[in-house]
Amino acid sequence: MKNITLDIFVVFFCCFFHNQGGVIRQRLYQILKDKAGVHFSSGNTQRDGIRRASRGMRSSKFCLHLAGDTPSSNRLFDAIVSHCVPVIISDEIELPFEDELDYSQFCLFVRSQDALQKGFLLDLLDSVKEQEWTRMWMRLKQVDRHFEFQYPSLPHDAVNMVWKRIARKLPSVKQTLHKGKRYSRSRLPYRKSLQV
Repeated sequence: MKNITLDIFVVFFCCFFHNQGGVIRQRLYQILKDKAGVHFSSGNTQRDGIRRASRGMRSSKFCLHLAGDTPSSNRLFDAIVSHCVPVIISDEIELPFEDELDYSQFCLFVRSQDALQKGFLLDLLDSVKEQEWTRMWMRLKQVDRHFEFQYPSLPHDAVNMVWKRIARKLPSVKQTLHKGKRYSRSRLPYRKSLQV
């Protein structure tokens, strides 16, 4: 496998104005603020913030994705398409297409309480061997198409993946609706017979 050299070890978007994640973000910032190789970015959408955030991700080995990022946050998906191995610090994150994609092949998962232990996170990231990181990086390059929107839609792009997910979900939705109607006819005569 080829050896990839990047400027930044880990990039951390440290906007503290998030619901639950704000507390974790602040504590993690305090733990990481003086560590070598950790780059902090506000990642705002004004001026050239998006371009700077993308550049930071593309030049980093790991991108932190913390609990508290909203479901509409695209930071995780930006990391994926930037080929920056996501480090997901969350205990209950819902991930799209997880029924088709094994995120453990291209992401690292860390429990919030573990990430807040001094030294844990950087020790964990330091323990990822170059060969393992390169394997995850190569997998990111294979799955990034699932997170990009194309017009017109292409096979396996984000739009196609959403429609495939709906198609898989639709039979269970129909089944639930049909089960809910099982006794709809028997309820009415039963009530009338009780009133007589």
